[in-house]
Amino acid sequence: MQIAETFAPAAPAPAVEDVARAALAGLSQPQKSLPPWLFYDARGSELFEAITLLPEYYPTRTEAAILESAAGDIAAGARPGGVLVEFGSGSSRKTEILLNALPSLCAYAPIDVSRSALDDAVARLALRFPQLRVIPTVGDFVAPLALPGRFAGHPRLGFFPGSTIGNFAPAEARDLLAHMAQTLGPRSRLVIGVDLRKDLSILLPAYNDSAGVTAAFNLNILARLNRDAGADFNLDRFVHSAVFNAAEGRIEMHLVSIEPQRVTIMGRSFDFAAGESIHTENSYKYSIPQFEDLAHRAGWTPHRVWTDRDRMFSLHELVIKS
Repeated sequence: MQIAETFAPAAPAPAVEDVARAALAGLSQPQKSLPPWLFYDARGSELFEAITLLPEYYPTRTEAAILESAAGDIAAGARPGGVLVEFGSGSSRKTEILLNALPSLCAYAPIDVSRSALDDAVARLALRFPQLRVIPTVGDFVAPLALPGRFAGHPRLGFFPGSTIGNFAPAEARDLLAHMAQTLGPRSRLVIGVDLRKDLSILLPAYNDSAGVTAAFNLNILARLNRDAGADFNLDRFVHSAVFNAAEGRIEMHLVSIEPQRVTIMGRSFDFAAGESIHTENSYKYSIPQFEDLAHRAGWTPHRVWTDRDRMFSLHELVIKS
C-alpha cells in the first residue's frame, strides 16, 4: 500500500488574508502588479495543466522528452534510499519519468501551493507506484523548508522542472537557488528545467495561444481576487497581453484595462486608465552559460546539462559538494 503523509511546512499555504494583502500591495505600485502564486487556486491549476497540452506551448513536451532521455543518467548518480524533493510539484506528471528510473527511493516529497493539485497527484501516484511513500506539503517553496527529521542521513535529490525559475528576476532566482541548497543540504543534487532564448516566432505564441487558454489562466487571477479578497473586478473589462521585453530578456504577461474603471478590494479603490495594465508574470529566458553563472553564484556547482536537438530547452544538474 502506498503511504501518504503530510508534514508541517515552514511556509504555510496562503490564507485569505495573505491573498488580500498581496493584492493590495501589488496594486498600490506605480506599475500595478500581482504575484504569480495567485494564479494557482484549483481552477488556475487546471488551466495551467491545459496550457501544457497546447500545440503552441513547447516547454512541457520538450522538457519531458529531454527528461526521458536523461533519466538513466540522472538515476546512475543517485544513491539508494534517497528522497526526491520536488519544488512546485503541481500535477507531478513529469516526475513519474524520474520515479520510474529511481525504484530505490525512500520517499517522494512534493511541495506545492495548491492542495487540490497535490491531492490529485497523490491519488494518481498511489496507482502507479503503490510502494512509494509520498509526503506532500502544501506551501510556498520560496523560503527554506525544514524537511522531516526522518530524512536525516538520506541522500536528497531536488527537482524543479517547468522552467519555473524563469518566473523570478535573476537576483530572486539566485536567492531561491540558495534557499533550495539550504533545504536540501550538503552533498545534494538539483535537477532543474530552464527555458532557453529563441526566436520570437516560437516564443510569443507559447504565451498567446489561439485557443485562449493562457488568456483564461491570466484572467482567473482576477476571479480569485473577487472570491478570496472581496474584489469587484469585471473580467470583461480586461484583456490578456503577453510581450517580450528584449532589454530584460523575458516574456511579460499583463492584464490590460480596456476602458477607464475603478476596482475595489477590501474597501480600497484602485483607478485604471484605458490601456493601463496589471503585470502578472515574468518568464526569463537564459543562455546555458548565463544560467550556469547564476547557479554558481547561488552556491551550486553546475555538473551536467541536457538539451533537445533544437536547443529550445535545457535540463541542468547542479550539485553541492559540501
